[in-house]
Amino acid sequence: MKKLLTMFCALAMMVALAGCGAQPAGNDEAAAGTDTKAASDVTYVKDKGEMVIGYTVYEPMNYTDANGEFVGFDTEFAKAVCEKLGVTPKFVEIDWDNKFLELESKSIDCIWNGMTITNEVKMNTNVTKPYVKNAQVVVMKADKLAEYADIDSMKELKFAAEAGSAGEKAIEESGLDANYTAVAAQTDAMLEVMSGSVDACVIDNTMATAMTGEGTSYASLGAGLELTSEEYGIGFRKDSDLTDEVNSIIDELMQDGTMDKLAETYALTLAK
Repeated sequence: MKKLLTMFCALAMMVALAGCGAQPAGNDEAAAGTDTKAASDVTYVKDKGEMVIGYTVYEPMNYTDANGEFVGFDTEFAKAVCEKLGVTPKFVEIDWDNKFLELESKSIDCIWNGMTITNEVKMNTNVTKPYVKNAQVVVMKADKLAEYADIDSMKELKFAAEAGSAGEKAIEESGLDANYTAVAAQTDAMLEVMSGSVDACVIDNTMATAMTGEGTSYASLGAGLELTSEEYGIGFRKDSDLTDEVNSIIDELMQDGTMDKLAETYALTLAK
């Protein structure tokens, strides 16, 4: 009897101790939520001491000049913003078609590369206010431009554009995708035209202005019909508080003349 009583008391004590140690399921979830709650992107970037910027080679926004220096409107713009944030810019070349995946996985902290503000961009990022105006233009051999002054005249042409770009979308929306080839970069699209693999490509007017015509690497190419007009923005993660922070800095850089100087240097038109 004493043995049974002892066993019973021991069992009761174990149950009581287990009960004291247990927490309600809701408290566990709340605690877990507190532990895993992501810090703000501003804090995240400042704690790292750097902002990882996703880009593709795109003159005049981000490119390496003849002296081997990494330059461009967006390159200098990003450096100015990072200086005000107190962090170092780290530029990482990405596959433009995977830009949103790179952003969400935190491989990069933002997409900053002459990115057109589209509905798709708005759905997948927390995008800043516009800072530069742009257009999607048809680029082809300069001596052929006069023959193709409207969309109807181009229906049978072979086109190329960067996969996932605004140029690709412009080709599709204009009904010029019957003979379309997607390539990895806008510069690749121009190379396709140069080689004769395609008749034309659609790229950003900012690049077409900087990289075609006399004195450039694409001297035989020229820009023709504008298919769309658009504006550029910087894409941060959907819930990022960096967007508001950078928007405030953009206002400062507009007011102090920094943006005007950059626009003059790289022959761009600001969105004001």
